[in-house]
Amino acid sequence: MKGYLPRLMHIGVGLVCGGKILDLINAGFDFTIFLADWHAWINNKLGGDMDKIKMVGEYFKHCFTALGIPPDKARYLWTSELAEDRSYWEKVILIAKNVTINRARRALPIMGRSISAGEIETAALIYPCMQVADIFHMNIDVACAGIDQRKAHMLAREMAPKFGLGKPVCIHTPLLADLEPPSRIEGKFDEDEALSFKIGAKMSKSMPARCIFIHDSPEEIKHKINLAYCPPREVENNPVMDMARYVIFPRLGELTLNRPERYGGLQTFNAFNELAEAYSKGLVHPLDLKNAVADALSNILEDVRRYFKSHEELLRTVMGFEVTR
Repeated sequence: MKGYLPRLMHIGVGLVCGGKILDLINAGFDFTIFLADWHAWINNKLGGDMDKIKMVGEYFKHCFTALGIPPDKARYLWTSELAEDRSYWEKVILIAKNVTINRARRALPIMGRSISAGEIETAALIYPCMQVADIFHMNIDVACAGIDQRKAHMLAREMAPKFGLGKPVCIHTPLLADLEPPSRIEGKFDEDEALSFKIGAKMSKSMPARCIFIHDSPEEIKHKINLAYCPPREVENNPVMDMARYVIFPRLGELTLNRPERYGGLQTFNAFNELAEAYSKGLVHPLDLKNAVADALSNILEDVRRYFKSHEELLRTVMGFEVTR
């Protein structure tokens, strides 16, 4: 099970989480992609306009198809479908009765909110209770999401024995950082400082210049990556290296630098560790790394761009929606 509904799909969702979805489907899992329309409404996505949220949900279905997930291999389910069942809301209330306000606040990173946030809507505290109820109501054995969903999933594992249920297995995928230099992160998203930083600095679809969408053109990809933060010799907290680590090597198994002979010539790395070692020693220039990553990413996303050429009206409509965070 995976649930989300931002406005546009970036590569962190499409290629990192989407890649894990495909892995699980290929392994024989009965997989549900959860289109969390009510959750998006609570989180004021798209100004809380449910018609737009529904349109984005349909766009997400097309995104997953474009990424290679066969429509007949994944089940799509909306929160609004669960909400029609009275027993779903009974679960939400029972969970809320067993969760303190402080514990619910600790799960706020699932909404992109700091656990130390000041004034919040009361509805925000219902959100993690709904996410736990989602897992229980759909009888989910394995919950799959980004690491920023960890607190909500741990809440589900804590609550499960009280409902006589087995604890769900939780698979958490890494987060891609946005493309700008890391700055001071406002708020606290996890007790673990390193993870809190990762969550606070993750790629955000609300800042198009700082993320790469799955249907970006090769020119857009190259432009964005050329402007990306990529400090020489630094492997950690380097968004370009992260794309190589979490997207390119898992998909292609290699990364090739196409450089003039005087700068080292053609060189192929067959594992991320090889690239990381060479980069940390200064044997790979940031610009050469950027060019290689941009080319590889453009190749990976070629089928997605081709797919959306046949669905231009839907893409144009969704891209025209006002950005909200």
